[in-house]
Amino acid sequence: MRLFVSVDLDGLGEGVAEAQAPFADLPGLNPTDPESAHVTMKFLGDGPEGGHDLDALSTAIESAVETADVGPFDARFEGLGVFPSLEYISVVWLGVETGSTELTTLHEALEAETTALGYDAESHEFTPHVTLARMDHAAAKETVQEAVEETHPEVGTLRVEELRLTESTLTPDGPEYETAERFPL
Repeated sequence: MRLFVSVDLDGLGEGVAEAQAPFADLPGLNPTDPESAHVTMKFLGDGPEGGHDLDALSTAIESAVETADVGPFDARFEGLGVFPSLEYISVVWLGVETGSTELTTLHEALEAETTALGYDAESHEFTPHVTLARMDHAAAKETVQEAVEETHPEVGTLRVEELRLTESTLTPDGPEYETAERFPL
């Protein structure tokens, strides 16, 4: 069972689809489902050795929310970026204009709690973002570079009131997500 902790962009799917428009039908680029758009707060994967202990994980996420001491807040989603760089693109993403501080505080608390349970620590600095597409090969690299540098989509503002523990099932048509549990802020 693949799990991650997320902030879901409920109600912003249309705006996410508009942000993806410059990348429509480009070779080598696989867009994500705009109706499933989310900020991955902590990827848990298949779990530490022995799999997930869902009770312990739930307790850890609750503790992280309490430790972070972040109440409901507004997050504004706009702008584009890529990982790891414009020269070598693997992911095209939508940025977080406001709310980054709160998301980062929550991520750091989640990181501390979940690594204590045996989950892998992140290997890179946390950058709050929404994945718009993944690049398999560089056939459209220049088009993607131009779009990232020249467009600035403004998707909208979301009231963040909870974190979700999300189960991801990989299918031939892409991942399917199901909320396993909700954690109010």
